[in-house]
Amino acid sequence: MTRSESQDFYLKAGDAIARFSVFGAECREWSVAGRRLTWNGDPATWAGIAPVLFPVCGWSRDGTIRVGDAKHPMPVHGFAAQSLFEANQVSACELRFTLSADADTRTCYPYEFTLEVSYRLSETALEVLLRVGNAGSVPMPYACGLHPGFLWDGGEGAHHLLFEAEERGRVPIIAPGGLFSQETRPVALRGRVLDLGHGLFSAEALCFLDTASRRFSFDGPRGRLDVHAPDFPHLVLWSRDGAPFLAIESWTGTGDPEGFRGDFSDRPSMIHLPAGERREHRVSYEWHAAERLAEAANSA
Repeated sequence: MTRSESQDFYLKAGDAIARFSVFGAECREWSVAGRRLTWNGDPATWAGIAPVLFPVCGWSRDGTIRVGDAKHPMPVHGFAAQSLFEANQVSACELRFTLSADADTRTCYPYEFTLEVSYRLSETALEVLLRVGNAGSVPMPYACGLHPGFLWDGGEGAHHLLFEAEERGRVPIIAPGGLFSQETRPVALRGRVLDLGHGLFSAEALCFLDTASRRFSFDGPRGRLDVHAPDFPHLVLWSRDGAPFLAIESWTGTGDPEGFRGDFSDRPSMIHLPAGERREHRVSYEWHAAERLAEAANSA
């Protein structure tokens, strides 16, 4: 089954609506009061909209991982985004997707996992919960993340990202193959503010590792999107040069370091989940329309 053939599910809360696909458990649209917030998935630019990342974030060296003496193919950001999930519509505003280990996933990732992706919609917010379980008998290394793209209109200087706390003004240089080099490059932060322009991503993504912030605000002419990612230490910002979207990515892990040849369990920033245990990772996105922000400012 392809994404275009997969079944869609909908959530509705007041004037907000969201659409999801069982293919990848992906949010394919989120709109508030008739205003679409998520990227439209134009395949000429980027066919993704909000991929779920598991069991890796980023690229693996040569597209493979090593577990013990065996090598396994591993797509960029893992296989979850290309997997068919089971869906359970909990209520009109809550939806849960489930993926479990099977013969196909074991060719890439020889662990007995469960992955639940839950969405809850309110009138102004979308909450996402990733729940990872280890159904096997040995510790299970993994990383997970979310990769939503949000519409970005306006030109240079029209948007900025506000960090909750002051951050280091340097990010890793991405080496060929998407690997993380030990070298870094400066990012022009103004205190806690990063001014966004399409040229900012002409070379590569901005990967803020081990951030002090867990809250971020994406401001622009249409309004403000507040992101709260309490369980994700890394923030990645990415766009294609000139494209009208910004991906605000929450990662628990990172891509392989340049030259890494170790076991999958030794990959940096991996979570090692004990047998029989589960772990949760939450992100919430809340939209504040420019009109509402202006009304609030005038009444203050």
